Amino acid sequence: MYDAVIIGAGVVGCAIARELSRFQVNACVIEKEEDVCCGTSKANSAIVHAGFDAENGTLKAKLNVEGNKMMEVLARQLDFPFRRNGSLVICTDEDGIKGLETLKARGEKNGVPGLEIKGREELLEMEPNLSDQVVAALYAPTGGIVCPFNLTIALAENAAVNGIEFRLNTEVTGVFPEAGGYKVTTSNGDIQTRAVINAAGVYADRFHNMVSSRKLHITARKGEYCLLDKTVGNYVSHTIFQLPGPMGKGVLVTPTIHGNLLVGPTAVDTPDKEATNTTREGLDTLIAKAGQSVKNLPIRQVITSFAGLRAHEDGDEFIIGEAEGAPGFFDAAGIESPGLTSAPAIGVMAAKMVAEFLGLSDNPQFCETRKGIPHLDDMDFEQRAALIRENPAYGNIICRCEMISEGEIMDAIHRPLGARSLDGVKRRTRAGMGRCQAGFCSPRTMEILEREVPLSMMEITKCGGDSKIVLGRNKELDHPGCSQQPDQQACSKQ
Repeated sequence: MYDAVIIGAGVVGCAIARELSRFQVNACVIEKEEDVCCGTSKANSAIVHAGFDAENGTLKAKLNVEGNKMMEVLARQLDFPFRRNGSLVICTDEDGIKGLETLKARGEKNGVPGLEIKGREELLEMEPNLSDQVVAALYAPTGGIVCPFNLTIALAENAAVNGIEFRLNTEVTGVFPEAGGYKVTTSNGDIQTRAVINAAGVYADRFHNMVSSRKLHITARKGEYCLLDKTVGNYVSHTIFQLPGPMGKGVLVTPTIHGNLLVGPTAVDTPDKEATNTTREGLDTLIAKAGQSVKNLPIRQVITSFAGLRAHEDGDEFIIGEAEGAPGFFDAAGIESPGLTSAPAIGVMAAKMVAEFLGLSDNPQFCETRKGIPHLDDMDFEQRAALIRENPAYGNIICRCEMISEGEIMDAIHRPLGARSLDGVKRRTRAGMGRCQAGFCSPRTMEILEREVPLSMMEITKCGGDSKIVLGRNKELDHPGCSQQPDQQACSKQ
């Protein structure tokens, strides 16, 4: 019997887990994928929104501003990269200035500091590559960029160190009220719990509707992106939005925290909650729309494209709290943009509700800090030399594009909730995220996984499930020059 079960190990579920670990609680996080950060949290714009877009008085507005304020301290505590690069919302005609003024007034009422409307001449000093059609923009200095992988993994690792259990590769199939709480059925057996926290992303309505008399409906809204090489990562320095429309904030152009350039997303509603494929039509659309923001977009420098799904609730609002008619079942549903920004504040809000429901006491042993993986690329010469002297594996470069060493990959495998797949290593270290997109480093990363986990080479996957890399082994290559099978005693190479 658990005190609490969290469904979903995305950024929201992990933020709630971390905040819940501030209390003396027996809790676990259940995730159907092989790692944390495998859904919406791994495929988004990686933007920390200032908070001027959400309607006044909504949870989206409140938690956006609160989450934005929390991000700097959280980044120091949990050692993940974050930078306030500021954002610009551009308009391309004089009529659009009224829209900027509306956003500015809304943002000021939401509590966003430092908002300004700037004219074209001042904007060109800030961003020389803005398109010729841009006439004005709303500037928000508190806007920022973050690594969504590092943020989610940092929250999860800190929660795990503070006593929260994680059950990965475990799919929730049902939630049923019973005396004293709920029975949660999974692909790996049933679990009893006093409380359930529903942070299941695009599937949150499914679990909510199993227990609540008031139904939810969530639509998967697909957004496609293009990621450009680091050689053009400084093409813009701010996050550049277009005036928002009914489907969201439109196509943005932004630097990433790791020095790439990101373009996207599109916004297309889909009935398929697993539709993370990219399309020719979608990518052509976002490239054309991005050209309205910046001129001569260096699109030939695209190194990969991807798509993510946002959980759009019909009421266009975050649903956070105890579900109607289901005592002890707490939703964190409908978390679309600005969900990444809001996640730390959602974690505080939801954990407080659950703690009050369960009557939890503070955890006197709670540790609020976590140390991330040291990256050679972030160090000066003396720091690198010292690290390599301490552990020579840091001197063996595995991923040349991103300059990731064997030591970093080993750290990713052996830390709390360590990597067990190529994508798990990639999200923790960036090995495979460079220009060659893992073409060079994958075999060497697999050798390290095989040795350090340990895993058979036949068991190593790209991203869990059936995504195996090696499907068979040539026995002749294992025993060159020997015509007999390796299980025969006569084999001279045995």
